[in-house]
Amino acid sequence: MNPFTKPAMLLRVEDACLLAVALAAYAHLHLSWLLFAVLFLAPDLLMAGYLLNVRAGATLYNLGHVLFLPLVVLGAGYVTGRMEMVAVGLIWFSHIELDRLLGFGLKYPTTFKDTHLQHLDLATDAVG
Repeated sequence: MNPFTKPAMLLRVEDACLLAVALAAYAHLHLSWLLFAVLFLAPDLLMAGYLLNVRAGATLYNLGHVLFLPLVVLGAGYVTGRMEMVAVGLIWFSHIELDRLLGFGLKYPTTFKDTHLQHLDLATDAVG
């Protein structure tokens, strides 16, 4: 079996590596693990948009789960020397990478279960 013909597997390996690098950078910079624990699930608060409707839910959820936003925060923190911004960027980036590693991707405006990575079967907790 050639793993390079399995895009889903390659993406999961890539996400695991990116998560490991983000966590290593966080540890190397001696940033607060308490802050990490407090903010790690914060991007998921944007699921509240689903209380309005599926389109608003997908829009808000995706806004909190695209990689370019935490990378902008991380870069801005690095350039300005504001380590709290670096911490927030790394925490946010780590959250997204763990979500993607677990198969939770960006949402389509059809249903929460339709992601850019797969269709989630949340009733049986099966992803993949």
